[in-house]
Formats: sequence, C-alpha cells, structure tokens
Amino acid sequence: MQNALIKRASIALAATQRHNWEHGTAMQAFLEAGDMDYVIAMAREAIYRQMEDGRAAKLGTVDSVTDPCACGEALIEAVRETDDAILKDGLNKLLVWALQKAPRNTDGVLYHVDCRPEFWADSTYMLPPFLAAAGYYKEALVNMDGYLDAMYDKSAHLMRHIWDDEKKEFIHAAFWGTGSGWTLAGLIRTAALLPEEMKEDRDRLRKICIELLDGVLVYLREDGLFHDILDDPSSFIETNMSQMTAYAIYRGVTEGWMDESYLPYAEKMRSAALNNTDGYGFVTPVCGAPTFDKPGASPEAQAFSLMLEVAYQKYCNR
Repeated sequence: MQNALIKRASIALAATQRHNWEHGTAMQAFLEAGDMDYVIAMAREAIYRQMEDGRAAKLGTVDSVTDPCACGEALIEAVRETDDAILKDGLNKLLVWALQKAPRNTDGVLYHVDCRPEFWADSTYMLPPFLAAAGYYKEALVNMDGYLDAMYDKSAHLMRHIWDDEKKEFIHAAFWGTGSGWTLAGLIRTAALLPEEMKEDRDRLRKICIELLDGVLVYLREDGLFHDILDDPSSFIETNMSQMTAYAIYRGVTEGWMDESYLPYAEKMRSAALNNTDGYGFVTPVCGAPTFDKPGASPEAQAFSLMLEVAYQKYCNR
C-alpha cells in the first residue's frame, strides 16, 4: 500500500507543469524518494533552461532570485552521481549566482526578486539548503537568520510573508500557511546538512523549528487541515500545509531530535491529506497555482505529497 501511494504521488508530480521553484521542489522530492533517474533528467532540464547569469530552470517569470536555487541540492547529487560536465558547469554557474551575482542587502541576505528589496518566507526553503549542501555553511546561516529576523514573529511563532528591507515594513504581513510550511521544511533540511562541528547552529535551527511547529499547530482544524491564512478562518481551507507540517514531524522524529508526542498530529494531517487526494494522485484543495490566491492544485503540493509519503515510510522503517 505504501509503495502504491508513493508511485501514485510520483506520477502525479511528474505530470505537472513547473516554474523554477516548482521544478526544484519536484527535484528535491524525487531526491528524497531515492529516484535518481528522475533527478538526473530534471537536472539536465534545469541546466538546459539556465539563464546567462546562472539562474536555473527558467520558465516564464525571470525576476526571481532565490527560486532558481531550489533545485540546488538535487543538482549537487546529480553531479556526484554522473560527473557530467554539463551539470557541473551548470552547478558552478548557479553557485556563482547565489554567492556573488544575486542582489542582496548589506548583510549578505539575498532578496527574493531582482526588482525590489524584498524578503519572502519562501526563500527559507529555496536558498539555505542549497548553500549548506554545497558546503557554504556560513552563507546558508546568514541567509536563514536574515529571513527569520525579518519575518519570524516571535510572539505568534509564525512566519509573516513579505518584508520590504528598504522601507523596513511588511508588504504582506499575513501568517500565510505555506510560508510557515516552507520555513519548517527549510529549517529541517538546512540543519540536517550542517556538519557535526556546527552542532550548536544545528540545534539552534531545530529549536526554532519546534517553536514554529508549536505556533502552527495552534491553528490545526479538527479535520486535520489549515486555513490558507492560518489565523483567518474566512480564508479558504488548504491541504498542502498539512502535508508540509506532517513531513516536518516525521522527519524530526525519525532524525531523533523531535519528541514523539507530535506524531498524533502528523497522523491526523497525513490522513486528511490522503482523504483529499484523488485516484490519480492529485491533492486538492491547496493554495493553487499559478496565482496562489485561491484553492486549486499546485506542483509544490504534489511534491510535498511525495515527500510526506517518503518521510512516513522512513519513519515506519526506522
């Protein structure tokens, strides 16, 4: 049954049309599933669509700064697996983009778009794990800490969405569920990629992850789902946040740093997500592509459907 769910989720994900962050999130899902055939093929496509400045997986929108880095960890693994010269050159160009060319503030924290000095909660997932996977641990922490300093509400223990770093004010102050979901997953991945000698930083990120998780779970509905804006019950009901949060719990427990008392929440959210998955593997309603302002479907929700099932399997087999 578990393998059938993973296969169904994989097929649905492979069928989706994807922009750069969606392509990268899909690559990460296949990487965590251990399906290197998909990862390598998608890495070639990401580099084929690479911009001259190094941004990978260009499709449609060209103003994103951190989104093209979402494919980074999977691209690194594809290079290790193949030693392919095209992939190596593409990886080097993407690193030069992230480390040198991309617009950033005076502290070295990258903006989310190249036309405005904005930080988005999404970037916690797109950039720091890539930098950590590439061995640029200091740069990974500078960016993760910069995003948290700007957007993590220490009272509510939730992420706000968009910060204008020049005006020092929020463009979108709402507690967007997926924004906290991106950050949960980004914290977990970045912490896991830090070396043993950086245990203090790893533990610090995991502590923030648990605080954020506690803040998120305050708004878990009785049916195992969340509202798109976590504290706004008039916003639409959304499934992907349940997938992202359950994924975080299964990974944290499996890795041994999260208490097992969180497992009943993960089980409730996974059950809700499965109930909202059709026979083809598509998950709805989620914060829907391409405008993300109404319920629908999205490639990132399909990616987290696969990532959740893989995390659950690893938890069961631990």
